[in-house]
Amino acid sequence: MFSTADKVKGQGVGSAYDELMAMLKQHFTKEFKITVNNYGRADISHYHTINPSFYLSTFSKKRGRKIGYVHFIPETLEGSLKIPQPFKAIFYKYVIAFYKRMDHIVVVNPSFIPKLEKYGIPADKITYIPNFVSPTEFYPTDKQHKAELRVTHGYSQDRFTILGSGQIQTRKGVLDFIDLAKRNPTIQFIWTGGFSFGKITEGYSELEKVVKDPPSNLSFPGIIDRQKMVDYYNLADLFLLPSYNELFPMSVLEAFATNTPVMLRDLDLYKSIIDGYYLPAKDVNEMNDQLLGLIHDQAKLDELKQVTRQASQRYSESHLAKVWYEFYTQQAREG
Repeated sequence: MFSTADKVKGQGVGSAYDELMAMLKQHFTKEFKITVNNYGRADISHYHTINPSFYLSTFSKKRGRKIGYVHFIPETLEGSLKIPQPFKAIFYKYVIAFYKRMDHIVVVNPSFIPKLEKYGIPADKITYIPNFVSPTEFYPTDKQHKAELRVTHGYSQDRFTILGSGQIQTRKGVLDFIDLAKRNPTIQFIWTGGFSFGKITEGYSELEKVVKDPPSNLSFPGIIDRQKMVDYYNLADLFLLPSYNELFPMSVLEAFATNTPVMLRDLDLYKSIIDGYYLPAKDVNEMNDQLLGLIHDQAKLDELKQVTRQASQRYSESHLAKVWYEFYTQQAREG
């Protein structure tokens, strides 16, 4: 494994990497010998981040079969980071050059296969394997514990509570989340996450002002340790991610695993992976209408909670463990 995903807190790449590593150690300690950032000889080198030092290592024959994990492509970086030209164009070319150095690519969303093909990466070199979360890390709780969690974290017991999560940046739709909070002063809004990349974050100056002085019904507790995020999902009545662009957000899988009803912006890329498991809304006005309807429709909320159970089974750790085992053994044979 080659990764520096854990160096920046509060990003999904790190969460996906941690989940995969934990799963492999739990299920395949005898089958696989795994090292991290070790440049010794290997049958398979799996690259999770695109560091220049990792890129240079791909020219060594010691690397064996080179696997690239695609957590983003240039299109998905728009609205995330402020990179001035010509550096943006250079960086985007580097991203694709890194992927092209791989013998095989893994994507977390099948909708990105045709996009990678347009960049010159053949479809037969790309495999779709979705993200997953551990049931020991993310799990549902009962009403009594939910009430206790609200007391522990300082939130009202009797207010409908909406949780959003992710890096605070324009792409994540945080401005729409803020707008919804302003429109609905009786509803409790919480956004967990922070400015993982500091001032180069897209929309930093505008968003920072709100984070420092939010409406009274909107809370920004900052970047929460992943082990504690289960509390926030379980104290919420609804998880809302108004993001404009994603691959396969870990936060949505975490919400599913805790049986928290989910509302998402109606993006085409979700339809191939989680269609039917969430409530779609095309824009902030429809989000507002949908959530106002949910507050007065317990049956609809219960229905959304029920489908999260189906989703969590579909993207279970045990199922994906088999998929990864088959993938790695096949790649070793081809190496």
